[in-house]
Amino acid sequence: MDNPPTHRGRLKIFLGYAAGVGKTFRMLEEGHDLVRQGADAVIGYFEPHGRQDTIDRARGLEVIPRQRIEYRRHTFEEMDTAAILARGPQICLVDELAHTNVPGSEHQKRWEDVMVLLDAGIDVLTTLNIQHLESLNDYVSRVTGIRVRETLPDWIITQADEVVMVDVTVEALLNRLRRGAVYEQVKARRALENFFKESTLVALRELALRQTAHQVELHQEEESEAPAEQAAALRSPLEHENPEPGERILVHVTADPASAMLIRRARRLADYLRAECFAVYICPYDDVSSLPLPEREAVERHLNFARNLHIETEVVHGDKPAEALVEFSRQREITRIFLTRGQSHRWKEVFGSSLVFKVVHLARNLRITVVAER
Repeated sequence: MDNPPTHRGRLKIFLGYAAGVGKTFRMLEEGHDLVRQGADAVIGYFEPHGRQDTIDRARGLEVIPRQRIEYRRHTFEEMDTAAILARGPQICLVDELAHTNVPGSEHQKRWEDVMVLLDAGIDVLTTLNIQHLESLNDYVSRVTGIRVRETLPDWIITQADEVVMVDVTVEALLNRLRRGAVYEQVKARRALENFFKESTLVALRELALRQTAHQVELHQEEESEAPAEQAAALRSPLEHENPEPGERILVHVTADPASAMLIRRARRLADYLRAECFAVYICPYDDVSSLPLPEREAVERHLNFARNLHIETEVVHGDKPAEALVEFSRQREITRIFLTRGQSHRWKEVFGSSLVFKVVHLARNLRITVVAER
């Protein structure tokens, strides 16, 4: 593409609750519809998983050859983002948005490649299962007994221009699995004993339905706010003084592993409340570098995790963590504080459960949420 794009591409996500519901098939169907309407659409990457109906549905669409990458004496194939940019289509179909690229790729995650396409003005149709949302990682682990390793930040789906849920009943999906339409028989039997238990699928389907409903609400609000913003520009400036403050959530970050869970919960609530979100670490030293190495690495990992989820991070210095936390909250007009009791012994020795009681005592005008592991 020789000329810089005049606009950013549009992102459409086909959302499902499990493999086999028909996300890829639906994406390919839309690709064919767009080509029939005269659009320039290509397949950047699609994964058929040996499903013949999906393979057949891809026929007739231009496919950009994949990039071959050598890693540990094996050859892997990934989406060739540079080749797609060179081809410069109007629309690109990209399967499995949460996929982790093999080491040696330009980007670690496929969604990062998709962001490059969107920035180049290319519209993207893509697929995603609900269990790959980062904020749901702990919940999905409890429901399924499996920790999903391939995740993506929630802001990607909340910023999508359109989210379409591809839905089938749990009974229909299980029937597909049993007759070998999702996986070959040996793999299908293992799946029925693990991830594809009926109770698990019911819970995941409910999550996907809720997420889709939330996306619809967001878009409806955006559409209704546009005329209101135009009208507001015509009002007197005096009418805008002392606006009602919105929700502002603070996450107390520590070196404890439970901080990751706390960040996920706060991020998801912030999305639903349309709230600003902050992650704050109270450092007992003048500089984080003075912390013991394991503690410093844990804190930095949690703060980086929060930043990846588009949460603003702060390091506040103070030897009285409860007081420092509440003072920061007052300065930033925080309305809700997320705390965890933590699990590591050292964390309890430093802060202990008394931190929760001190914060509750000092911040009587704020909502204090003590989040349990379960």
